[in-house]
Formats: sequence, C-alpha cells, structure tokens
Amino acid sequence: MSVFQNAMRQLDAAALVAKPDPSVLEALRHPKCIFEVSFQVRMDDGSVRTFTGYRVQYDDSRGPFKGGVRFHQQTDLDEVKALSFWMAIKCAVVGVPYGGGKGGVTVDPKKLSPAELERLSRAYFRAIAPFVGEDVDVPAPDVNTTPQIMAWFADEYARYAGRQVPGVVTGKPLAVGGSKGRMSATGQGGLFVLDEHLKKEGADPSSVTIAVQGFGNAGQHFARLAHERGYRIVAVSDSRGATANPAGFDPQALIEHKSRTGAVAGFAGGQDADPALILETDCRVIVPAALENQLAAENASRVRAKIVLELANGPTVPEADVVFAERGVVVLPDVLSNAGGVAVSYFEWVQNRLGYYWGYDEVRQKLEMLMKQAYVDVRGEADANSVTLRQAAFALAVRRIAEARLAKGWQ
Repeated sequence: MSVFQNAMRQLDAAALVAKPDPSVLEALRHPKCIFEVSFQVRMDDGSVRTFTGYRVQYDDSRGPFKGGVRFHQQTDLDEVKALSFWMAIKCAVVGVPYGGGKGGVTVDPKKLSPAELERLSRAYFRAIAPFVGEDVDVPAPDVNTTPQIMAWFADEYARYAGRQVPGVVTGKPLAVGGSKGRMSATGQGGLFVLDEHLKKEGADPSSVTIAVQGFGNAGQHFARLAHERGYRIVAVSDSRGATANPAGFDPQALIEHKSRTGAVAGFAGGQDADPALILETDCRVIVPAALENQLAAENASRVRAKIVLELANGPTVPEADVVFAERGVVVLPDVLSNAGGVAVSYFEWVQNRLGYYWGYDEVRQKLEMLMKQAYVDVRGEADANSVTLRQAAFALAVRRIAEARLAKGWQ
C-alpha cells in the first residue's frame, strides 16, 4: 500500500471520531494543486542532466500552504502528496495559521558536488517560483535540505520577484532572516511532548532509556537535548550503521564523531549494532527520526519500548498502529511530536513580516507553550473519545479545518 493510501486510512479513522461534513472529508482526500516540474542542471563535467521536482499544495483552509522540500532519490509524487496532507493536519493540531504543502526533488544529493547542489537548488526554486509566496505557499527544510539551501531558495525568489521577500522561505540562516531556535526546533518540540507525556506518568527522566533511528537534524538535536534533560540515550542509528551502549552515552560526542567520519558506526562510546534492529532495542522510548514506513505489522510485535515518539513523518503504518494499540504501546504521533519545526517556522515567518527578531529564550518559551498545549488538547480529545493519540490528533485537526471551511463558506 502506498504512503498516500496509508495517509487516507488515517483520515478515515479520524472521521469516525470527528464526524465532519462529507464535503470536508471529500475535500481532504484531494490536493488542491499539484505541480510537477522538469529542469536542467549543468554538471561539473560540462554535461546537462534533467531532474524532476514536485510541489503539492494540499489545503489552505486555515492559511497559506506550508511545508518542507526534500532532496532524496526515492522522492516521488505519491510521497509528496502524503507529506503535504500530513502538513495540513500538523498545522491544525498545533494551531499555527497554515495549510499543508510539500515539495521534493528526485535526486541523491550525496552524489552532487557543492556547486552542483547549489545549481540544482536554484533551478528547482526558479521552476516553482510562480506558485509560491509569503502569503501563498512557504517552503522550508526537510530531508537533505539545509539552511544554506533555504538561503539559495530565498535569493532565487528575490531575483524572480524583483525585491527581497524573506518570508517566502523559512529555516534560513540567521544572517538572512532566520530565527534563533529553528535548527533545533523539531527535536526540541518532540522533547517537550515527551516531557509532558511522561509527567502524566510520573516518570523521572533519569530512569528513561531512549533509542533514536536517524541521526540527521531532528535526531541529533533531540538526542543532545534529551541527554541534557537527564534522559539516557542507549542506541542511535543512521543510514550507514548503528551504535549502542546500555549504560548510555553523550550524544554530543557522537555528533562530533559523525562529523569527522560521516557515520555513527565506529563510535568509541558504544558498540556497533545492526541498524535494522534499532527500533527493537530494549528501552523505554524509541524515536523514529528517519523516513516513513519504518514500523509495520512485521516488526511492531517485536518492539520492546512502551512509547514511540515519532520525529519522522509517517514512520508507522496503520497495521502497526493496530498492533501497538493491542499491546498498550503509546504512539506520540508525528503530526504532534515533530510539529516543533513548523511552529518555529511560523515564528520565523512572523518575525520576517514584522522586521523584528526575538532572542533564543523567547522563541524557546513560545515553542514550549505551543507544544505542551497541543499535547494537552490531543490528550483531552483521546480521553474524551477513548481513542489513540493519533486518532485524536487527526480528529482534532479535521474539526479545526472543517471550522475554517465553514467560516469561509467553502463547500
């Protein structure tokens, strides 16, 4: 089953709780706009290659389309449609005034030189520039895209528009209108959600062990911040390997090791492990922070953790959700747990529009308030309807989207 089909199954489950008007449900089954672009990039050897890119604008009931751009060799339209739908849900869950969008390019960026990566980034954004804008559709970083790439995007849009429009893209470097706290926002937001959940359980962070799948931006920042908070990081994997130590280790040392070597394998503070088994680690919390479809019916029954904190988008398929519910494993869903990124993107967009910038402490405080309130809202919905946190989050989002559509008179 495709990623988008799984997303629609999540919508169906939410509809049983939210009971929206059929017109709302029908609208949420279809993206509003789909753009597929082909563009050429001159390579360092003088040859010219054609690449395919996408931008999907799913729903703008609550505000401009919003969502990241990923560069990955497996990116296709089905994936981008699902991700854009999840963005619409996510923004509604945490209450930021955006709809959902997503973009991507089918490319392995690790095979490009720095100059080729810049040319590809600029060419992609030139191709989608007519369809985006700070009041229309606001891209941001995602898998394999960075603040530097966002700076190139913003620069290309300024050339297209004939003026500086810093709010057209978020996740930019501080030097060109980025927000303090944006780099760590996804990991920090997930940690706030975990803190709030464990507070309800009365757990002491020092007694909580965590395994993290994926050691990119979200995984690194989450692991580092969780360690500083007192949690014990016992295993980490990336696309090339894994390392584990039941006694725990300092993620900052692992970050430095990966920066030097390009991989987590070979880390002196742990023992090399099988990355395919990272989600089956004997620990209290597992954190999928890589790609979608990592937890399926086949491996969900082997998960030993009691909590799944989803920092990746769509890491758990519906069949695995059923297994987890039967086993009493709590899933803190992606549309709640990884929303810290879009929350601080919203803060960045607001600062760009105001021309006034906040300090790190103010951004962190605003993020904490927003994420913890979102958890309380989702938990309340789950308790009131005796459903999982994922069903509750989606139901809450669908209801908020329906309210916006009703207020606008959309049928």
